[in-house]
Amino acid sequence: MRITLDLDKKLVDEAMKWTGESTETSLINEALKEIIKNRKRLRLIEMAGKVKL
Repeated sequence: MRITLDLDKKLVDEAMKWTGESTETSLINEALKEIIKNRKRLRLIEMAGKVKL
């Protein structure tokens, strides 16, 4: 999917250094995966002690 974004160049450059990603597209895709993974983990933590087996 094509999309136009106005990103902070300093943030993109720093993120690319930390992640080792070589393109902005791969950086954004990796960031989206991390957001999803973290939100799922937080949801599981919130459910701790609330689920009865």
